[in-house]
Amino acid sequence: MPPVDDDARAALNPVAATFDLLGDRLTLTILRHAFADHARRFGQWSAHTGAPPAVLSARLTALVDAGVLTRTPQSGTGERFEYRLTELGLATWEILVCVWAWQREWTTEGALLPELVHPGCGHRGPPTLGCRGCGRTVTTRDTAVELAPDTLWRLTSGRRRSPTPARSGGGFGEIMEAIGDRWSAVVTGLALAGVRRFGEFRAALHISPTTLTERLSRLCAAGILYRADGPGREYRLTPRGRALFGVFAFLLAWAERAHPDGPESGLRIRHRDCGAALTPALRCRGCDTTLERTAVRFEAISRLPTAEPGRRPSA
Repeated sequence: MPPVDDDARAALNPVAATFDLLGDRLTLTILRHAFADHARRFGQWSAHTGAPPAVLSARLTALVDAGVLTRTPQSGTGERFEYRLTELGLATWEILVCVWAWQREWTTEGALLPELVHPGCGHRGPPTLGCRGCGRTVTTRDTAVELAPDTLWRLTSGRRRSPTPARSGGGFGEIMEAIGDRWSAVVTGLALAGVRRFGEFRAALHISPTTLTERLSRLCAAGILYRADGPGREYRLTPRGRALFGVFAFLLAWAERAHPDGPESGLRIRHRDCGAALTPALRCRGCDTTLERTAVRFEAISRLPTAEPGRRPSA
């Protein structure tokens, strides 16, 4: 049997493949407009994003190849194809809601974002993260991360495309500091799993001190981590960083759904309260029910809040 090179081995990991596909500002922008504006044609996404045609075409092709979109030839129109969300594509909705909730609470642009409404009870605002298995609310403190041998190597090995941003105003810029490349995503994920010391990060990742320092510095500058006072090089999550837990939980769950016949990712979040692997769900803060895509809607903000200028991450 011929040897498998590093890039091929890394590509086999479902979580690495998921971060490569969805950890991209333009890709998330494409999906957002597919949901919010029912965009289906190349020209619609081009108008919404302002992305160069070749780059936009590459992203749409990648989403088709991944089974997120389906491409159907159109007759009698000025455009060649129509792109529609598949069942797998519709399943990215929970990821986008978590990204929206994080942006809404922790970024300046969040005040401009539409508001999530649950007509069933009338509640308006972000949902909470819950365990679909036992129904309880879940935070980082209620979970444990399990890693198989060489999982982190497979997550960080291999090359990925260079990110190309959407035009100004496209959103998702700040969250890309945490999920926009494999190294940053894994460092943030380890921090969510409880890793704090520089030496622990380095031992887990087999990463050079220079590269690790650069990633940690970027995450600190983004308000996701902060360097704690005292002896040793210890990095802790800010409230802003801890709030990313839902995004990571749904990305991991989607990775399993997207690669049902692939190899084990080697990465699992276990919910301590029920002892099972976490199957995340969105729960309404108003009535405590599990939210499904068809049970909620987004409404534009009619006026901007003036009492509070926005939250700032704190240590």
